[in-house]
Amino acid sequence: MTEANNPRRQPRQLAELSSVHEFLDEIRLRPGVWLPGDSLEHLGSMLIGYRAAMAVHDIDECFDFWSPGTQGPFAEWLWQRLGRHSPLGWATEIEREARTAGTPAIELFFALFDEYRREHQSPEG
Repeated sequence: MTEANNPRRQPRQLAELSSVHEFLDEIRLRPGVWLPGDSLEHLGSMLIGYRAAMAVHDIDECFDFWSPGTQGPFAEWLWQRLGRHSPLGWATEIEREARTAGTPAIELFFALFDEYRREHQSPEG
């Protein structure tokens, strides 16, 4: 489908978002605005901050990327998908996979995240 047939939606304000999945969809629109060098390490840090804010504000939201004591459901899914486990975290491993595949890491992350969402039938996004 061409860009003319599928116009890109406009970014939303943070106050309009209701989940981490919606937040990630905003990052997908303009990764360069959010992530210096499209770094997944920066994304991982940002998501840990998101999770910390949820705890501070006592917000109960399904969160796929990190929990105290675990790397989270997304990482566990990724380890099964890749056929290996890594203590370095999902961001580092996706960046390694992207280098090997010759693709931008942010593109690979969103392709994997979309696959993860489809498999887990998340109601958001």
